[in-house]
Amino acid sequence: MPRWPSRSSRLSPLLQALFVLLLLLIVGQDNLAQPKVRIPSAAGISGADNLITQGRELEARQQWTAARDHYREAIRQYPDHNDIQSLLKTAVIHCDLTRRYRDNSFLASLKAVQLDKARNGFAEVLLKVQTHHYEEPNWQAIARQGIQHLEVALSDPLFLEHHRIKPASTEMKNFLANSRQLIRERKHTRRLDLVETTQLIAQNGRDAIQLPVSATILEFTCGTAAALDKYSCYLTPHQLEETFAQIDGNFVGLGIELKTSPGRLEVIRVIPGGPASLGGIQSGDLVLAVDGHAIPEITPDEAADMMRGSEGSQVLVAISRTGRKQTISMKRQRVIVPSIEDVRIIDREAGIGYIRITCFQKTTSRDLDNALWQLHRQGMKSLVIDIRNNPGGLLSGAVEVADRFLDQGTIVLTRGRNAAEDIDYKAHQLGTWNLPIVVLINSNSASASEIFAGAIHDRQRGPVVGSQSYGKGSVQGIFPLSSSAAGIRLTTARFYSPSGHAISNTGVTPDVVVQVVKRPFADETRESSANMLDPVLDAGLKILQERVSRRP
Repeated sequence: MPRWPSRSSRLSPLLQALFVLLLLLIVGQDNLAQPKVRIPSAAGISGADNLITQGRELEARQQWTAARDHYREAIRQYPDHNDIQSLLKTAVIHCDLTRRYRDNSFLASLKAVQLDKARNGFAEVLLKVQTHHYEEPNWQAIARQGIQHLEVALSDPLFLEHHRIKPASTEMKNFLANSRQLIRERKHTRRLDLVETTQLIAQNGRDAIQLPVSATILEFTCGTAAALDKYSCYLTPHQLEETFAQIDGNFVGLGIELKTSPGRLEVIRVIPGGPASLGGIQSGDLVLAVDGHAIPEITPDEAADMMRGSEGSQVLVAISRTGRKQTISMKRQRVIVPSIEDVRIIDREAGIGYIRITCFQKTTSRDLDNALWQLHRQGMKSLVIDIRNNPGGLLSGAVEVADRFLDQGTIVLTRGRNAAEDIDYKAHQLGTWNLPIVVLINSNSASASEIFAGAIHDRQRGPVVGSQSYGKGSVQGIFPLSSSAAGIRLTTARFYSPSGHAISNTGVTPDVVVQVVKRPFADETRESSANMLDPVLDAGLKILQERVSRRP
């Protein structure tokens, strides 16, 4: 779940956009977990062609998430292959559409929305793009992306069924042909040009195939966000609500994080004190069914969605643990998500403390202060800070945590299209902890985590240990819409480490590289708590132990 970073205390909470860093690695949210099709390579067919054939087979089965993941893997092998790039783009649009049309808050927003209200909502989104996105918008490119979203939607069975539209009818073909012609012939040099074209297409769709104007305009809205960059997107009312709940570090649910894979839904984290924890759910459990609906009769993603619900409502979850099956009844409650976990002394003789930061939230700096003083009272002389698998969070949270260990100088630089986005965040001497530290990272350390690790690395405050971080170096803002209960996430700036190093697509390079060849858990940081081999932690410990042994 995204834990979204705030840009600056100078912005008022909801009237101004809440500037954030996108929490990238959302466990279990993207995967519809359909079985992947493996087609043997045929003689005379290139590797890329074979991968395309495999992807087409997934598409034919409407397994869009599996197709998307397949094409992403194919792109890693053939990064410059235009056909695969195009197929990936289409699969992503189908995946996003599926998620929206299974979101009750989005479906409610489609009902009884008149043309004027839909038009005003689209115009508001375009104004926010024009005002806040870090690049000058190309309205013609955005128009082309909008019509592509609509074309994909009108080929998607879920969309067609919901709106009761006959697929591939003559009327639909004519409507799409006329719409494409409008996009080509009309000039879109201002945002209002795009508003007018979209309104005209929406009216034509209503007249030609009885497609509600709100459905057409919302597809153009989603296409607008997707045309900007890979982190900007439209947020349904439910997604917007979840985003702000995660900023505050609490949400209504069972208190578990899930990972989907083909035909499989696995519990990878149980939040202490939540309903799942109290009900006996453990990391590594496999979810077999929710309220009597078994996997694979429903997809793992659908099962995960069924676990959500209103506060106080009951849910039955069937699990399997080491081959044993059981059904657990739980009541959904508000869950407080701790951003600081596993606070302990791991080497009493050397006085080495350990803190794991799972995300950066509003309360992280306060929670860190409590943890540091707790370890100080236990004799802490040096500290391991573990941010492996930390997907990010609040920009302000990362800055405040770095400020606890840096007494002066730059922590992070942000640069955007507007001067207001150009900010140099500085450390302050007051409240600094001067003890030796080691920071642990891996490829799932992203966004705000990379701000912290980059600052520690560039300022040579302590060695960074592990593997290259994710490489997500941009700042997002969450913008609620006044015209509806929805919102939009926009990339507003890029961030740079104190030395000016761009994090995007490169990440933070550790001082000490430790490759983990095999890990029994999705979250490798749990290996240590289970008394299993953790070479990254061992390397960090060794560095601090050697430092202690060198003292006179």
